[in-house]
Amino acid sequence: MPEAPLLADLIVHHRATPGALLPLLHAVQDAFGHIPSEAVPAIAEALNLSRAEVHGVITYYHHFRQWPAGRHVVQVCQAESCQACGSRALTAAAERIFGCALGQTRADGAVTLEAVYCLGLCAQSPAVQVDERLHARVSEAKLARIAQQLGVQEVAA
Repeated sequence: MPEAPLLADLIVHHRATPGALLPLLHAVQDAFGHIPSEAVPAIAEALNLSRAEVHGVITYYHHFRQWPAGRHVVQVCQAESCQACGSRALTAAAERIFGCALGQTRADGAVTLEAVYCLGLCAQSPAVQVDERLHARVSEAKLARIAQQLGVQEVAA
C-alpha cells in the first residue's frame, strides 16, 4: 500500500481514543477518499479487532466507501421527510441525469451517486448534497442545473 506511512500516522493518532474504530475509519476515508481494503488488517491489528469486525463496520455504515469515489459525490437524501416530498422520484431523475445507479460511479469517473439518510434539511425536502454543499428543495430541473454546473453531460438513454 503506497500510503502506508499516512495510514500508520492515522492509526497512531487514533488508537488510544476510546471507541477508536469509527474516528479512525473517518480519518482514513478523509485521507484516502475511501477505506482501502489493504488498510483493514492494519486497523484490525492496531485496535485488537478481527478483520471481520472492521469490515462489518465499514459495510454497515453507508458513509464508508470501499472504493474511490468520482470527482464529485452527489448524495440524495432518502430519509422519511425527503421521501414524503419526492426523493424517490428525484433519485430516479438523478440516476438518469448523472447516468449511474445509486451507489455507483459514472463510467467517466465524474460523479458518484449515493444515498444518504438525513442531511438535516427536513423542513426543506427533498435535499441533496453535492460534495460538501447542501441543496434544499431540489427538483429535477434544479438537479439538472447542478449537473451542468459540475460540467456533467447527461447520458443519453
